[in-house]
Amino acid sequence: MTQVPTSPGGGPVNQRAHAAPAETARVPAQSRSEEAARKAPGFPAGPAAARGEHTHSERPMPQPRPAVQRASVRGQILDALRTALVGGELTPGEVYSAPALGERFGVSATPVREAMQQLALEGAVEVVPNRGFRVVRRGARELAELAEVRALIEVPVMMRLARSVPGERWAALRPLAEESVRAAATGCRVTYAEADQAFHRSVLALAGNEQLVQIAEDLHRRAVPLRGARADLMSDAAEHAELLEALVAGELDAVRRLVAGHFAAAG
Repeated sequence: MTQVPTSPGGGPVNQRAHAAPAETARVPAQSRSEEAARKAPGFPAGPAAARGEHTHSERPMPQPRPAVQRASVRGQILDALRTALVGGELTPGEVYSAPALGERFGVSATPVREAMQQLALEGAVEVVPNRGFRVVRRGARELAELAEVRALIEVPVMMRLARSVPGERWAALRPLAEESVRAAATGCRVTYAEADQAFHRSVLALAGNEQLVQIAEDLHRRAVPLRGARADLMSDAAEHAELLEALVAGELDAVRRLVAGHFAAAG
């Protein structure tokens, strides 16, 4: 006679509850829509949610933010590439691939490629299909043409400002002119290009036209030659100081002569 097992209270034990399952239960794979829903804001997370429990009283855990945004990385790489171009670290005529440059800067190829595409729009490099980007050689004629365009834009603006801006506001720009002289004395073209651009930007900013400043800065980047002697830098910086003194004194004839000569020398 088969004996029925009993519980400590004397009742029969449910044998099905203690029987080993014949097959391990499988969790059905989530669909993409379900997985996306779980990642959506406000969807309950954690073990409680997995068990189907209510989590209305629980505050959602904030998602970690990346330390550096992608746009920031692209901007940093763009600045670094511009510096390398002006400093001669990237040789005109040579082709550079995004993966190789990414390894050099310690980033992936994507932000390098995006930065190089911006430089291609600026005319600093050109795309070489399936290879990378070639640094453009700027000849004397191209530099002269860029200098002419800069003169067409900046000379009339400077002359208008010379007639309307008081001398004390021009005097406030003396530190920038002096900084360009110090930068030229180092003989470093990168350092001087930054100081030169800062001086011209501050002068044109007095016009109150942001579009003018942006266009002038783009032309300035295109017009910077990749090579130049220290004496050339010193001469260019000296013209800044002389021009500023003429502006402070309100000597319009001297301003017109110095501004025209400044851009003619740049070409």
